[in-house]
Amino acid sequence: MTDQRIPVTVLTGFLGSGKTTLLNRILTEKHGQRIAVIENEFGEVGIDQDLVINADEEIFEMNNGCICCTVRGDLIRILGNLARRRDKFDRIVLETTGMADPGPVAQTFFVDDDIKDEFCLDGIITLVDAGHIEQHIGSSTEVMAQIAFADLIVLNKSDLVNSTTLASLTGRLRDMNRMAQILPANMANVPLEKVLDVGGFNLDRALDTNPAFLEPEYPFEWGGIFRLKAGDYILAVDTGPDPDMSAIWIDAGQPQVELTELAEHVFRHFSHAAHPVGNADLITASDTHWKLQLASPIALTLQAPRDGCFALFTQHTPEEFDIRLYDINDQLCEPVTAHYFNANHTHDDEVSSVAFEFEGTLDPEKFNTWLSFLLRTDGADLFRMKGILAITGDDRRTVFQGVHMLFDNQPGAAWGDETPYNRLVFIGRNLNRDYLEGALKQCLS
Repeated sequence: MTDQRIPVTVLTGFLGSGKTTLLNRILTEKHGQRIAVIENEFGEVGIDQDLVINADEEIFEMNNGCICCTVRGDLIRILGNLARRRDKFDRIVLETTGMADPGPVAQTFFVDDDIKDEFCLDGIITLVDAGHIEQHIGSSTEVMAQIAFADLIVLNKSDLVNSTTLASLTGRLRDMNRMAQILPANMANVPLEKVLDVGGFNLDRALDTNPAFLEPEYPFEWGGIFRLKAGDYILAVDTGPDPDMSAIWIDAGQPQVELTELAEHVFRHFSHAAHPVGNADLITASDTHWKLQLASPIALTLQAPRDGCFALFTQHTPEEFDIRLYDINDQLCEPVTAHYFNANHTHDDEVSSVAFEFEGTLDPEKFNTWLSFLLRTDGADLFRMKGILAITGDDRRTVFQGVHMLFDNQPGAAWGDETPYNRLVFIGRNLNRDYLEGALKQCLS
């Protein structure tokens, strides 16, 4: 029987490999298919939707984190909404952040029952930048995972290297993933039938690459259930890293549930904005997500409205936060059950993004002079630059993109009645926000 589920194509690849270029080709060529697009980028300010050519397709953007971590809950929510409107489109293209391990993204289509019933993962397309991939193979776990999970590898920007280097790269990629087809390309000009109809993600290869592939991976490392009587308690937390926690209250009369059963439900809280709480705040045991303000150790009053169970999920282990729950008699409450979750997905903490948005027009000579200096001094640490620029004397947007020490700009749509603005994102190592912002504003006319 023909599979009636909605096919999903995942575009992945390290920063600047050409994912958005391929996406624009998919959206503008005549293939007769209606496409919904899900965009995700690593940064504070969404940029990629501005770089995608405006077409009839719907574009959903997520820019509050890595799609393989907290945003996966957002992905599930968007897919659920799309499933209810499936008559409006034929397929979905999902472009991940360049910092994403695609494994957890693919996992979503196999471990979430609702998603599995409505969608099929048609394939993972990994774009590789022929000119810069050697700098990242071996030093980036994300790049290695992107290549390993690919059903099709597009060896893009092949014109930037000679034939000997291209043959060597092809051989190295084939050693890393012998099942994927490898297509050389310039400007991501691969036949779209190779991209949109892969025929199914290779689950067997995914399990060979990672035997724990079908075991859910969560953005929290620990969970515990505390059985409480109605009343007030003190939740004491010392200073610690990434102080996000989620909690759920279970009334005593409700059926007993296992901690691991709650995990997928609570996980989705991590895709929503947390409620900030600080020292001496009152919190009510409920189905919620907190962001603790841990400039110093804090003590929160936890109010249990009735007898029941309080399940707490933390982004790091209790040992790192030194989390303690006391009753009104200062007696320490121990969890009746606890679980340490698999959280082996990490990012390079040195890699970050900074984003700027401001009005005014840039003097082209000043901007080009400063940019040339920046690339000479910091080009190796600048993985990606991209944005929309307003240039003095030009009534059109300038679409600006850069990868390491290479950059390019193209004319975009006219500003028309819109006030010109500049919106830029820099992604790299050891970025100096104050310097970048000050230098950019010095380039204003």
